[in-house]
Amino acid sequence: MSNLSPSDPLAQDFVEFSVKAGVLRFGDFKTKAGRQSPYFFNTGLFDDGEKLMRLGEFYARRLLASGLEFDMLFGPAYKGITLAAAVAIGLAREGRSVPYAYNRKEAKDHGEGGTLVGAPVKGRVLIIDDVITDGASKREAADLIRAAGATPVGVAITMDRQERAKDDPADRRSGVQYVEQVLGLKVLSIATLADLMQFLATTGDPVLRANTERVAAYRQRYGV
Repeated sequence: MSNLSPSDPLAQDFVEFSVKAGVLRFGDFKTKAGRQSPYFFNTGLFDDGEKLMRLGEFYARRLLASGLEFDMLFGPAYKGITLAAAVAIGLAREGRSVPYAYNRKEAKDHGEGGTLVGAPVKGRVLIIDDVITDGASKREAADLIRAAGATPVGVAITMDRQERAKDDPADRRSGVQYVEQVLGLKVLSIATLADLMQFLATTGDPVLRANTERVAAYRQRYGV
């Protein structure tokens, strides 16, 4: 397992932006899987217009560079709603305007009704979310899209933690690997844990660089 990924300027810019914005933090954090992580990436802290605008631009640049074909965006409730809107704006700024939709947690029994809001869900649909933990929520989103008569083609996320979803010797896949291998959806991430490690190893900030060994140890223990 290599500690450093090939240089990816977009990913490095995104990691630096996330650190400066206070979204990517270092310390001692408990993950959803119950692990003690030396870093935490909280997309809920993209909490003002400028940060959200830049986040949408990073997503858009990654999507356009990927070559993945899609007709619209879908944001699963709740974080995905804001993210899908930001990505739609980011794509429009790059000259590509696409529709987007999202779901409610509970069906509405008045007005337009139902659980889906926004543009009609049709064609090739790209799911926009923040991270993938075990892939369960992405399966639910894909099922909603198929039920509407459309085709889910991929998932775009901010950070791929590149770690096993479960502490199970029989299943050492990450959530991203599960989504790609089992659900058959292409996963695009703006950055990965490997990109984060490269940033730490090359930053001129000694306080940030001091986290390198702890992050490397965490990846050695839980990484894929």
